[in-house]
Amino acid sequence: MADVTYEPIIRDRQRERVRADRLPGYTEARLEAAIEFRLLRQLLEARKQAGLTQDEVAQRMGTTRSAISRLEAARKHLPALTTLRRYADALDCDLEINLVPRGLKTTTTPTAG
Repeated sequence: MADVTYEPIIRDRQRERVRADRLPGYTEARLEAAIEFRLLRQLLEARKQAGLTQDEVAQRMGTTRSAISRLEAARKHLPALTTLRRYADALDCDLEINLVPRGLKTTTTPTAG
């Protein structure tokens, strides 16, 4: 085994994306996940702008830090609307949810504040 040399595998992500886009349902799933990740990024950014820790947000919401950690983490299920409202309140933010007609390219996205 001493004479086996390490050779890294160079990934061609563009080629992988093209191949994955051909799989049935992949593109739709990727776009759906992008919406969820955008919301999660907004939650984290709002907390950062408020200058609060997860512990501080948890205290304001009357919950635990681990619950806030789960809320801010990528998971299979999005949080309930009431939870998002409580999170926004804890950050002194308003929660806005926008419906955007499909096919329109706008900068309006669901926001956490």
